[in-house]
Amino acid sequence: MPSRPSRPRLEDVASRAGVSTASVSLVLRGQPGPSASTRESVLDAARELGYRPDRTASLLARRRTKLLGVTMDVSSAFHAELLEDIQAAADERGYDIVISPLTRTRDERRAVESLLDFRCEALLLLGPTLTDPELAALAMDHHVVAIGRRAAAAGVDVVRAADDAGVALAVAHLVDLGHRSIAFVDGPRGPISALRRRGYRSAVRRLVGGDAVLVVPGGSTEDAGGDAARRVLSTETGERPTALVAFNDRAALGVLDRLRREGVEVPGGMSVVGYDDSPIARLATVDLTSVSQAPEAMAVAAVQAATERLDSGRTQAVDVVLDPHLVVRGTTGPPAHPRVDVFPRAGARGNTSTGEVPSTVRQPPGL
Repeated sequence: MPSRPSRPRLEDVASRAGVSTASVSLVLRGQPGPSASTRESVLDAARELGYRPDRTASLLARRRTKLLGVTMDVSSAFHAELLEDIQAAADERGYDIVISPLTRTRDERRAVESLLDFRCEALLLLGPTLTDPELAALAMDHHVVAIGRRAAAAGVDVVRAADDAGVALAVAHLVDLGHRSIAFVDGPRGPISALRRRGYRSAVRRLVGGDAVLVVPGGSTEDAGGDAARRVLSTETGERPTALVAFNDRAALGVLDRLRREGVEVPGGMSVVGYDDSPIARLATVDLTSVSQAPEAMAVAAVQAATERLDSGRTQAVDVVLDPHLVVRGTTGPPAHPRVDVFPRAGARGNTSTGEVPSTVRQPPGL
């Protein structure tokens, strides 16, 4: 097998142009000093040889790598979409990203250690599960941005959607359709689940009544959603909720799968709402009503938070909270047998804090 040609070096350009390596370096960096004829000779030689400056060596010489480290759950479609937006935002600011995945055999701590081995200048953690003290300890020596969850950790920048308000949007939509028995399929243990669960409880108590709160153990996967749906279906027909709000889209897909296997029509027999508005939710064959966290805006804000630390020297932590919105599709509709309100619903159009519900987006299937 023929050997690959070696990459042209600075010395090769200097030899071809008949000048010193110092002159080549000045020309290629656009610095003053070399004459016009020398500049022309160097640029011609570099073009003929196909020379490209070694960006890594240059950055290391300045003690910079211009790398943003990103941890992500490889099983999360939302993380994959968010990652694409993070790369685009990093490109615009002259940075690149290094991805460190979380898998069944690779936890978040190991993923972070790998990013630090690559000398990443900032860490962008997608939905981190590290505790607040662990995040604060990490932020003592590194720039850390927690994306998608609240964090009361000193020195940590936070970029997230208002998850409690997002779930409240889902509940308000279902109540407006006539549902009075709405269950929440809980997520895994952690701050993200806690905030979404709180938003559900608050919205149901306000819009329907405290006795209507029903939290079903679940998780973040399709299997967990399917198990939750099985629990719901095991109750007496007259006591079953008429609508389910799932922790995320993956759990909602598991719910839909179990409902359809058991012959329960969606939305006629039960309405289902997911969270994340992931790409699969938009497929016409799924057509899932879901809460969108605005991943592009989240990615831009996260990269901006990191680069402000690195390029502008910002030291004060920021907490960026974005407004989610509900995208209505085909998995929600009026209940088959609407229940009649005995008392008027106070603040039926309100959210958990201001009494106002942000606008809902109604989207046709397949978009």
